[in-house]
Amino acid sequence: MQIKNFLLLGILCANVFFSKAQTEQANLSGRLISSAGEPIPAASVKLQNSRHGAISDQNGYYKISNVKPASYILQVNAIGFKLQKKEIKLLAGENGSVNFTLTESTEQMETVTVLGRTKAQEVNRQAFNVTAIDATKLYNTTLDISSALDRVAGVRVRESGGVGSNFNLSLNGFSGRHVRFFIDGIPMDNMGSSFQINNIPINVAERVEVYKGVVPMWLGSDALGGAVNIVTGDKHRNYLDASYSYGSFNTHRSVINTAVTSKSGLTLQLSAFQNYSDNNYKIQIEQLLQNNMAADKKSATVRRFHDVYHNETLIANVGIVGKSWADNLLLGVTLGQNYKEMQNAATPIAVYGQLHRRGNIVMPSLKYKKVDLIPGLDVTLNANYNLGYETTIDTAKADYDWDGIRDGKPSMGENENGQHRNYWNNNGLATAMVSYKLGKNHGLAINNVFSTFDRKQKDLLFPDLDAKNTPKKMDKNVLGLGYSYNVDNKWSLNIFGKHILLRSVVNGENNKESNYKIGYGTALAYYVKPDLQIRGSYELANRIPEANEVFGNLENFQGNPSLKPEKSNNLNLGIIYGFKINEINRFSITANAIYRNASDYIYTHIVGGTGPRREWSTSSNRQGVRTTGFDGEIRYSYKNWLSAGGTITYQKTKNLQKHDWDPNTGKYSEAISWAYLDQMPNIPYFFGNADVSASFKNAFGKGNNLTVGYNMLFVDRFWLDWPSFGNPTEEDKYSTAVQLTHDVNFVYSMKNGKYNISLEARNIADKPVFDNFALQKPGRGFYLNFRYFINKSQR
Repeated sequence: MQIKNFLLLGILCANVFFSKAQTEQANLSGRLISSAGEPIPAASVKLQNSRHGAISDQNGYYKISNVKPASYILQVNAIGFKLQKKEIKLLAGENGSVNFTLTESTEQMETVTVLGRTKAQEVNRQAFNVTAIDATKLYNTTLDISSALDRVAGVRVRESGGVGSNFNLSLNGFSGRHVRFFIDGIPMDNMGSSFQINNIPINVAERVEVYKGVVPMWLGSDALGGAVNIVTGDKHRNYLDASYSYGSFNTHRSVINTAVTSKSGLTLQLSAFQNYSDNNYKIQIEQLLQNNMAADKKSATVRRFHDVYHNETLIANVGIVGKSWADNLLLGVTLGQNYKEMQNAATPIAVYGQLHRRGNIVMPSLKYKKVDLIPGLDVTLNANYNLGYETTIDTAKADYDWDGIRDGKPSMGENENGQHRNYWNNNGLATAMVSYKLGKNHGLAINNVFSTFDRKQKDLLFPDLDAKNTPKKMDKNVLGLGYSYNVDNKWSLNIFGKHILLRSVVNGENNKESNYKIGYGTALAYYVKPDLQIRGSYELANRIPEANEVFGNLENFQGNPSLKPEKSNNLNLGIIYGFKINEINRFSITANAIYRNASDYIYTHIVGGTGPRREWSTSSNRQGVRTTGFDGEIRYSYKNWLSAGGTITYQKTKNLQKHDWDPNTGKYSEAISWAYLDQMPNIPYFFGNADVSASFKNAFGKGNNLTVGYNMLFVDRFWLDWPSFGNPTEEDKYSTAVQLTHDVNFVYSMKNGKYNISLEARNIADKPVFDNFALQKPGRGFYLNFRYFINKSQR
């Protein structure tokens, strides 16, 4: 009875506390427009004599949450407009609304000085070697996340074909699983093939952050070469953003993002998208691959005939936002499915005509975030579990060549013995992040990420084999601790450490393994002046082999249970400088030097040999690999309508393994390897891009804008095998050709961005473009996109 009374008293006190807490704070939102009725983005909105403020989004909306009730002076600062102030009074529990119509300033009309930096610009000023893409500027395109990343210095997104194909991101010499992917700081390791960066439309993101070499502790990862964080942003507003595009190779893309938020803070957020493509583009194949083709089908090019892909995904969240005890508390679910026909293996040599894969994602999730739970204390919690499965179907009693003609045979499977398996890569994830500000300049943070993997298989062709399936489990925990010191526009220092613990079961319950690694790093930035920053960062990074590297993917990647953890010493030095010739001609320059020295480096290569999986890929360790190089970017703007820029990357990734492993003797060979000091194969080393765009306001009507853009991509030839192998006079046989592609786009926005139509032409010269192991990507393509956007500020 006594316990019951205490419980009742505790519940009553908690109820009083939370009720009081909910009424203590106020919220403020509104919209900024010009005298012509156009939205004003990237403006600084600040409550004077407080730390509360916001930056207006691309549609001019701003929102300031959890403000102490009081009287304030609200100040708005925007490029090319007169400073405005307004006295306001916020009451407890009030959701206030203040809109501004700003007047153009003759003193500022020709300047592009950033008075209020966007979130992407703020990220770029970190001490880490990081580049942030402002995704909102790409919403009227048909780009996915991977296509946007391809425009970042030091980054090459390499795909094995068209829409939905396997991808491999190369970042300063590291590629594949060396680079980790996150969405809102949550690892994407467990999201399956239905939710990957090459099928997520750019409209889902607010910005995309690319961390090169040194990965912040708060991302909680064992990344070796860098990380990509997709930030979906604060979408508490009432809005609808819908788009549809159609293009070459029967490609269809649809995106719907919407949210409804009540005055009491109850919110429903939905994001849905789909992709479909026949991927029936023409490719060039070697004469050798045409030997078994029908005579009338032989030609310089053939059309891909078995490469249809489609996926559909829904992300739904419901919960509360804007409370004094929770900025957001959301229960959600991600549902998705995909279908992928596989035209070939890891190289064009193995051709398929019926082999395909299906998969789905069913992932419930929990998200909680609160800034200043108590003054200075920020808390973020996330959890999810993927219940989805994948199935690979290879039951055809036939073989195919590039002519698409079916050649029957008595045995089953286009690969040897065939397969029809369902497999569940059940992945769970839980993250916790707590940070505390020790005064104005100091901060401490602790972050923990726990993930679990448990693969289960069901053989639908040979059920008796299920009893022989050995357990394949993996649990990993990454614990990080960090300290930061920041003085605005002067110093920024981060020091951090990571502890990585792995427990796995490989090929049997009696074969349990445990391993742990300790890493550490630091990042330092010094501002010579507000627009000139010098920065450097270092990390001793460790990476544990992932589940697919150890167990394989049951499609075209063979697992390697003997893989060892890898580590790397990563060093970055960089400079960011913004300057102007005069008030209408402005430049910004970013330059970075990189050094990576990795041991037990895990790299992907073709299995080879004479076995049934010879055209599959697999992973192995190299004793040492060193990367040195640089990347840079330069941007130019004229007034507020013309922008141009370019990036360049040069990197040498050398093999430091002096002696090759001899599987016959079980020892390393005494002879020096032919590949010693060779450039690592299948990794581009010299590439870049350039772009220019012009925007014309009030084109063909008030509130209508026309933007014309051009983008060029260059990739120098790179080796597909070890450069020292083969006859040097036949070097083209072992490398790709130089690649140069050109894209143009036209975007017309009406009614201040409410209605948008765009036309894109990609690879307009129709040049052959190759990526992983000489797999060709689509040629010339045209795409038409329609987008509708409406956003109502909460009042």
